[in-house]
Amino acid sequence: MRWRAKIATAVCGLVSLSLLGAAPAAAKSDDAVDLDVMFIGAHPDDEAGQLGMLGYWNEYHDIEAGVITMTRGEGGGNAVGLEEGPPLGILREAEERRATGWAGIDHIYNLDAVDFYYTASAPLSEQIWGYQSALSRIVRVLRTTRPEVIITMNPSATQGNHGNHQKAAMLAVEAFYAAADPNAFPEQIRQEGLKPWRAARIFQSGGAGTGATGQACETAPFTPSDPTNVVFGTWQGYQSARHDDMRWNQLNVLARREYVSQGWGNSADAETDPARIGCNRITLIDSRTPYPDPTAGGTAALQGATIKARGGLPLGTEVDVQPERWEVLSGRPFTVDAVVRGADRAIPGARVSLSAPAGWTVRGNGDIGTVPTRKTKVATFTVTPPQGLVAGDRFSLKATMTSKKDGSGSNSAVVRATAPVRGTLEPLPEIADFRQWTEKHDVKALDALIPSLLSLPSGGTRPIRVDLTNYSDQVQSGSVRLTLPAGFSVAEAQQTYQGLRPGARTAVTFTVTNTDPTLPTANRAPNDGAYPVGIETSFNGGDAVENGALNLVPVTTIPKAATAPTVDGTAGPGEYTGETIDISTRWEGPAAPASDISGTAQLTYTDDAVYVLLNVTDDVLGSVLPPEDCKRPRRNDNVEFGIDPRGNSGNTSTVFNVALFPTTNDPEHGNPPCYARERDNHQGPGPETAPGMQVASVVSDPYNGYRIEAKIPFDVLPDTVDPNRMGLEILVNDSDTQDLSGQTRVGWSTWTGVRADPWRWGIARLDGYPSRDPAPKEPIFPATAALSVDSPQTIAQSSRDGVAPGGWRALPENTVRVEQVKTRRGSVSVDLRTRQSGTVRVFVWDGTKVLASTTRDLSSGRHTLVLPVDTAPPAGSSVLVSYQHDDATTGLAHRLSR
Repeated sequence: MRWRAKIATAVCGLVSLSLLGAAPAAAKSDDAVDLDVMFIGAHPDDEAGQLGMLGYWNEYHDIEAGVITMTRGEGGGNAVGLEEGPPLGILREAEERRATGWAGIDHIYNLDAVDFYYTASAPLSEQIWGYQSALSRIVRVLRTTRPEVIITMNPSATQGNHGNHQKAAMLAVEAFYAAADPNAFPEQIRQEGLKPWRAARIFQSGGAGTGATGQACETAPFTPSDPTNVVFGTWQGYQSARHDDMRWNQLNVLARREYVSQGWGNSADAETDPARIGCNRITLIDSRTPYPDPTAGGTAALQGATIKARGGLPLGTEVDVQPERWEVLSGRPFTVDAVVRGADRAIPGARVSLSAPAGWTVRGNGDIGTVPTRKTKVATFTVTPPQGLVAGDRFSLKATMTSKKDGSGSNSAVVRATAPVRGTLEPLPEIADFRQWTEKHDVKALDALIPSLLSLPSGGTRPIRVDLTNYSDQVQSGSVRLTLPAGFSVAEAQQTYQGLRPGARTAVTFTVTNTDPTLPTANRAPNDGAYPVGIETSFNGGDAVENGALNLVPVTTIPKAATAPTVDGTAGPGEYTGETIDISTRWEGPAAPASDISGTAQLTYTDDAVYVLLNVTDDVLGSVLPPEDCKRPRRNDNVEFGIDPRGNSGNTSTVFNVALFPTTNDPEHGNPPCYARERDNHQGPGPETAPGMQVASVVSDPYNGYRIEAKIPFDVLPDTVDPNRMGLEILVNDSDTQDLSGQTRVGWSTWTGVRADPWRWGIARLDGYPSRDPAPKEPIFPATAALSVDSPQTIAQSSRDGVAPGGWRALPENTVRVEQVKTRRGSVSVDLRTRQSGTVRVFVWDGTKVLASTTRDLSSGRHTLVLPVDTAPPAGSSVLVSYQHDDATTGLAHRLSR
């Protein structure tokens, strides 16, 4: 029996296919899909919180959205099976496509970056993803799909912010500018036929502040935590006609439940009372075009970008406010340019005015006359702030353009008051990297809310550097003092600086001691564990104070064992003679009594290993994993034990971190414990990545907790141990359910995001252990990404929308052709013609799963590939083909019919 190829209509119910006798031409900006909005994230599910808003916009305002996802999440957890690595990535892509389908989104661009593990480090993410490659692919997709609005994640290095999320958002911000720049990735323009694309504006998802609930949340004023932030809202209570009048907040829940591998399948139903349903918030990062007041309704974020604002300027008109500098001084004038760019037609009689806060003066003539089509005019103003600005305060400057016939529109920029000389706590390396990035790309406003933090051991001493920058136009000299809370002292009353030239930087250093070791450590201390530090800097004619904070970390001393403990899950006589550490402080999840989750730890060491005995009280044993699923500890009951050998790691790529599971579902072998290294120097199964390590456990019966004992040889650590400052972390994950989801988490040195912040781990001192020179081991990262050329879902979409799989360069037209497809009993044969060598991947796809596949390296010419199938492909099945040559790809699709 034979079938003939014809046009395919769907894959997974979400992706339409087109019959292609040949590969699409290199995608050009005038013949591929044209989108209105693009969300840019790091993993499948990062867009989950925006789907109610995007779905409402799509249904009622005809807004077409897409999603760029850097990775397929193959390094994440799996609550539904044993898939990991690339197979998990393909599974998560399918979840993402089903979830976004609820919002009418079927353009998903996964960019083939590897999902290695959770980290708080954007620099580490950049190192592994590759900066130029990642940015170029985002720019290519933007230039091809031409969205007017970009929504991304939080790019700032705030506490606990996933480094992959940070880097994806940072790349999104850079791509917003680079896509418009003909000098950025010019080969895309010269060789691929793309054109620069000037997206209208870019947002960060979420919005800190307070506002109304009910439908008024999108029209009543919203009070941002930072008064200069511009936050838009779209009510989530609108009913969807296409979904049986269900409200979009509940549809967002249904979409969220599609991400079942992440444990979201049982997400609770949404609020049903319209008066209590709130808005989805997004915060403006930058806008080229005038935007309306955020109270203009649920489409205010789109008005002036994809939707014409009432009384607004023609779509495409740009009004860009460009202050001369970000930091401004009391009484010191600075210039502000309002750069106006015309739309598709000239705008006559244009005038620009600039408004500033009360007490500021503005001078300048904004009469710019006719703005030519796609040409720019500039209105320049001189702005003088008043005396007495408070350093650190932020202020908005608003430019409004009016025309004789074409309405008006406003845009704004933010500046920050500074002192002539500003003194700040030395930044952590990751924060310093981010601040350099904000300077390079002129987005310093994104840095404003990052607190200055340093850690200090309980009862310990450390040097603290204060960085000084001269923002004035005079040579400055002065002094710096630190003010500390009770229980802390500073050895130096003050430090002085001399002859600091305009624009120059220098630093002074203080010696700070925690004089009261009884002060609470970690987030047991007030204000989430932040002890305030005041930095008073004097300069010619005055002084100013900047704020910082110290995180006090716990300290323990580990004694040397007289004889090595027997690893049996029990403390034998004399085995553990040191301090019993309380590991019961809540750091994540709902509060729980000690009977629900609490614990202690005891440690000792020998010449060759560290030993730990963990005693955990727990009322319910969560899901028990099979031995082959011994990984990803946040899903059930276990303990994570981390060592930073030198106590100086900036991220976990240079630490040892092991997850200790007290039991497995393996009755044939007595349900033994298992262990695996996680998000560290060499992630993977414990016996492979930590040879010589031993683990034993005792699980109580009836169940009320467990004990785990472990031996960690020093030679499996990523470096030699500094006995005076070895970093140590113990975290307990608690699950009271059987759905592979965790609830409360407790531990020793506990802070938001601490599992990725070894600089805030506790300190362990090894009494009598000899010091050795450092001998670091290179990190070993997961390196196998789920690739777009291996994804039938992506290939199907590529065949339809003309964007090459993975955002890579598109192969030239007719590089590969499917000339004939034949289906016989037990096989499907595909005749191909190729014009250059490459790697072909062919899939027989029934819309939900692969029935057969093959991968071959081909030369130019004619080829016949035969794919065995167990049964005849069902109606609606397709043959999908990807072809790859160097960094160029393409996707083809043929539907099979009887």
